[in-house]
Amino acid sequence: MNEPSLDSNASDYARLLTELKERIRAARLRAAVTVNRELVLLYWSLGRDILARQEEQGWGARIVERLATDLRRDFPEMTGLSARNLKYMRAFAEAFPDHEMVQQLVAQLPWGHVIKLIEAVKIPEQRLWYARQVVENGWSRNVLAHQIESNLFGRQGKALTNFSRTLPAPQSDLAQEIIKDPYSFDFLGLGAEITERELEKGLLEHLRLLILELGKGFAFVGSQYHLEVGGQDYYLDLLFYHLQLRCFVVVELKIEDFKPEFAGKMNFYLSAVDSQLRHKDDAPTIGIILCKGRNEVIVEYALRDSTKPMGVAQYHLSATLPESFQATLPTAAELARDFSYIEHAVLWMDIEHELRLILGFGPREPMIMGRALNALRAAGHQPAHFSAFVDTMGVLNRSTQGFATDVAQAERARVAATQFLAELQEINRRRND
Repeated sequence: MNEPSLDSNASDYARLLTELKERIRAARLRAAVTVNRELVLLYWSLGRDILARQEEQGWGARIVERLATDLRRDFPEMTGLSARNLKYMRAFAEAFPDHEMVQQLVAQLPWGHVIKLIEAVKIPEQRLWYARQVVENGWSRNVLAHQIESNLFGRQGKALTNFSRTLPAPQSDLAQEIIKDPYSFDFLGLGAEITERELEKGLLEHLRLLILELGKGFAFVGSQYHLEVGGQDYYLDLLFYHLQLRCFVVVELKIEDFKPEFAGKMNFYLSAVDSQLRHKDDAPTIGIILCKGRNEVIVEYALRDSTKPMGVAQYHLSATLPESFQATLPTAAELARDFSYIEHAVLWMDIEHELRLILGFGPREPMIMGRALNALRAAGHQPAHFSAFVDTMGVLNRSTQGFATDVAQAERARVAATQFLAELQEINRRRND
């Protein structure tokens, strides 16, 4: 019996190889997590015993130096047994005295994160809060350092809003929690004298850092997002979709103090988004007005009678970049990827818009791209670049969702989508003539 050649089963072999590599990576990750957990628990237990001896028997600080010398002699292959690290272990046990809390929460953190919490956060409640945020959001040590320095604990949920009156209880509580005051845009490295367009451009150029500052759950939809109302064009500064709240979030940027008319304009935008974009299963759209400053009484009056959920928050800028951001700044390649992601997302939305016009889809009617393309062909329209777009549609869709894509494939998808979009626009122009 002849053994089948690998060439004849290339796709099956590639699939098997991919599955095996994913399994190996997953196993290695689980092993690393287990090792880290055991190491952190070991460090806590060593610190607890040192602390207990010093408190109960009056041992002085020199005992730590002696323990470090003896332990390193008996365990020469083990790092982390220096006198300095033993002092961190003692401080760890003192900062987190509850063993159950250490097991359930803190043991999930890398040791470097634990040290940062011990050094930088002195209030127990805040230490636990930041520890939970690290676990939930997967922050690196540099990001944790920045969030502590920018007082995220103190800023979270502090915006002035009308959520308690305009949203149901569970939704209003979560919405209030996710909006900060003030927002820190120090990563832009901009001074105070800027235009709104420069502020928006800077935020888009640092999209990943913006989403990090906004918080978990924000998915970028577009900038200068176009809406047509009553035959007139309107543009939203920034549009997001919040994955936990299940709603659109409109962000308007102002380089001046809050004015009452800002709330009226936001109320109009929220009505338009609810009418044109909101799906029947989505929660009401939320508005966030980011201003250079605000008067609490003026904000209270402006929001008091509004039936649309919105909040007003401040932001601050710094002309110098914080040191904690140096390691998190995107490289040139990462910036190129972010811009590619934005461009692909805009292309995808523009194609959807043109297809809705051609096929007569309502603004709130859900549209699946594959079915829409089949309907386009059934209606007798098959532009010259139809097949090229269909062939690269999967790459474009993955890119719009932020997944890494091959550079060459992404560029082919962009070109095909651009050409296909131009053909759809031409179809709509001919239909309107």
